[in-house]
Amino acid sequence: MKITLTNAGKRFSREWIFRNLTYEFNSKKSYAIIGANGSGKSTLVQALSSSVILNEGTAEWQIDDKLKPETVHQHMSFAAPYFELVEEMTGKELLFFHSKFKKFINKLSVEDILSKAELTASADKQIRYYSSGMKQRLKLAQAIFSDVQFILLDEPCTNLDENGYNLYYNWIEMFCKNRLLIVASNDINEYKFCKEKLNMQSFKLKTF
Repeated sequence: MKITLTNAGKRFSREWIFRNLTYEFNSKKSYAIIGANGSGKSTLVQALSSSVILNEGTAEWQIDDKLKPETVHQHMSFAAPYFELVEEMTGKELLFFHSKFKKFINKLSVEDILSKAELTASADKQIRYYSSGMKQRLKLAQAIFSDVQFILLDEPCTNLDENGYNLYYNWIEMFCKNRLLIVASNDINEYKFCKEKLNMQSFKLKTF
């Protein structure tokens, strides 16, 4: 899996969020997208997912052949604090529903994943009754255990306690080494394992 950005730029109205960004992301590597609040980390991650269209430059996704932007979602998973869960579903129902679109790695069952996320006792409880940390563990589990070529995580440890961080580190170590992993954060504890770092401050321009 390879993602190539060439002179990429994104703006909202007259404000450039980033510009002149040329970079390559490769499989079996972990990347941190870092920078202060407002530097464009989340916008870049959304562009890498193909859900946000660049205003200039290009983004290309390649596995064996180039992927069409509208098919990129089939090969990726994404977790972020601003993604809402279907709170009327139970944790078990949500993962089962998700598995109809994307299989889980290593033939893991829904029950296996709930156990790894320490949510077995709440498997049949509606997500609306989950704590914020429980919801975040479920989001991360849904993303990391999906059988996809690349994983995007935006502020992945939001609302996690110490035990949640330990689960997160364990999952990264055990299940992400052979895939492309991209973490967007300004907290080193969320990306300290990443070998490559892209600082968005270098591409932050405010006007034309």
